Amino acid sequence: MSLGYVIGESKPTFVTALTSRPLSVGEYVIIDTNEGKILGLVEKSKISSAAFADVRNFDEAAESTEIAEINKRDKTFTANIGILGFLDKLSKGQSIIPAIPPIPGTEISQPSKNELELIFSSSKEGWVKIGSLLRNKTIEAKINLDKIVSRHLGILAMTGMGKSNLVSLITKQIGQLKGTVIIFDYHNDYTSLNIPRINVIDAKINPRLLDADQLSEVLEIRDGANVQQRVLRMAFTKSVKESKEFWSKLENELEFIVNAEDKKLKEIRTSAFRVQDIVEEAQNRFEDILDPDMGDPISFIKEGKTNILNISELSEKQANVALAFYLQQLLKDRKDASLAQHGKSKRERNYRFHSPIFVIIEEAHVFIPKDHDTSAKYWAAKIAREGRKFGLGLGIVSQRPRSVDLNVLSQMGSFAIMKIIQEDDQRQIASATESTSRELISQLTSLNVGDAVLVGQWTNLPSLVHVDEVKEKVMGSDQSAVNAWANAEKMNEIAVESTQGLIQKDLLLD
Repeated sequence: MSLGYVIGESKPTFVTALTSRPLSVGEYVIIDTNEGKILGLVEKSKISSAAFADVRNFDEAAESTEIAEINKRDKTFTANIGILGFLDKLSKGQSIIPAIPPIPGTEISQPSKNELELIFSSSKEGWVKIGSLLRNKTIEAKINLDKIVSRHLGILAMTGMGKSNLVSLITKQIGQLKGTVIIFDYHNDYTSLNIPRINVIDAKINPRLLDADQLSEVLEIRDGANVQQRVLRMAFTKSVKESKEFWSKLENELEFIVNAEDKKLKEIRTSAFRVQDIVEEAQNRFEDILDPDMGDPISFIKEGKTNILNISELSEKQANVALAFYLQQLLKDRKDASLAQHGKSKRERNYRFHSPIFVIIEEAHVFIPKDHDTSAKYWAAKIAREGRKFGLGLGIVSQRPRSVDLNVLSQMGSFAIMKIIQEDDQRQIASATESTSRELISQLTSLNVGDAVLVGQWTNLPSLVHVDEVKEKVMGSDQSAVNAWANAEKMNEIAVESTQGLIQKDLLLD
């Protein structure tokens, strides 16, 4: 069915069309050229009226309404269409842009269901359903799981727009393939995710496995307290790390510094006293977090399962250290596994994980910040650069893209971008996803909950989709204060009635 015609100046990547009806942003069209059918995506849609062009007051507006109703030619529907490539090539995963722009007057039509399914609903291995096309609910939108593990994934959106639901859906799909997923859960959003093969781990830190600078962060020695940090480095010896009585041995080393007669050590005695207090306080404050007898934290991660690493009880500094440790060890393990499996190692290597791993970092702006360096940021950047070679995929999730390090963000091969209002967030996204048009990014403000723009290697083409809801996810949505208050009032009334009943019963017994 004809929708309209190409008009004005056209380019190999972009055309303008006059259409018989208003087209929706995100709708796909066919441009039927002599070289073959071209698929286009509506990136901007406009409606104008000749009758209302020079209206200056209410009376003129009323008259123009009558004129517009009589004149069928009054309304003009214009669409800006981005060219995605030749239809027959796109169905094979090849995006080939025409060398010659479509000639003005070329007809535009609506693609058939079969033509869209060949592109967006691939039946090839590794492609899984994630939702449906936003402007055509009958077309399943599928993504390539292989690409997010090998080329990484960024999920960006405002709070409450469906990020955690999408993470849950991807996790569920990988879980059905018995793949290994690790979610660093900073706000305890996923511990109640009710899907098969889930392994919830309350994150703890083994201080024996840290270096002195990491231990300083975990103990929350303040930034700039250089002498206190120096004292800790002196006390945190190899014998402390290997001692059965870790804390006692560390305290003994600090006591030695406090009581030393050496002139240089006397100069730092005051700071040593303070470090003693910090270590003693940490044993009480962080009793459930710091465990020198827990062994290797990596051993609690199970291959072939969805591992929810609950780091919500850790402070920001502690979570940063824990995250850096896990990322470092996971990368090392996957390197060892890859070298051993490809026969590139002359010595036997021990490794835990025999298959690829997908790691998801929630609140990425906290751990991979733009404006300062962190140990977690260092290892995340290293995985973003090297992980694909060893089967270690990285997913970063954030509601503040503007605060995420651009070097890491730009190495994400695929993106799901949901509703974003802030202009600086949109600019950061545009910088990280150079292939995404400005017109498409400008539409991010109009998306609803669960709607997403998918771009990158995990999909054949940029697409607007509505993501399926994960019924097994029972947390993460906004709580109703009104319902909570009403329920609390009911419970108070029940408690009062119950108390009165017990009093009356006691009086009768007396």
